[in-house]
Amino acid sequence: MNPTRKRRLWLVLALVVAAGIATALVALALQRNVAYLYTPSEVLKGEAGAHARFRLGGMVAANSFQRAPGSMEAHFVVDDGDARLPVVYTGILPDLFREKQAVIATGRMRGGTFVAEEVLAKHDEAYMPKEVADKMGKAHRKHDVPPAADAQPTDQATQ
Repeated sequence: MNPTRKRRLWLVLALVVAAGIATALVALALQRNVAYLYTPSEVLKGEAGAHARFRLGGMVAANSFQRAPGSMEAHFVVDDGDARLPVVYTGILPDLFREKQAVIATGRMRGGTFVAEEVLAKHDEAYMPKEVADKMGKAHRKHDVPPAADAQPTDQATQ
């Protein structure tokens, strides 16, 4: 083989290997940052994994919010119509956080409690995240709950 062709072949092989390594590193980095959305019933069935970071979506159960005076640690329960899961969060909750409202919390399970690192509340009276609305709709159909007129999911971009 001609020495020039041999050098070109090695260069092309080196570029292909470098591109493969770069692709693998990007894929690993993105996979670590992915947080899937689960409802309390899916978490209790074991679908979320024991030590995985994920998002928990549902409604804050009525009369479940507790915070000790002078403490930043909040305790509340997230409900999807089928199951309830206790949540603990240390920090400042969003202004729109309240009971009987949609919430998405990102964190991990510790024992039987979801330990949230971040809590997001719906941003207005007409919005519920599509993923949460779809999963709550399944639970409502399962239990023959009539749909509420004001609980329709909307697209965040249209508001």
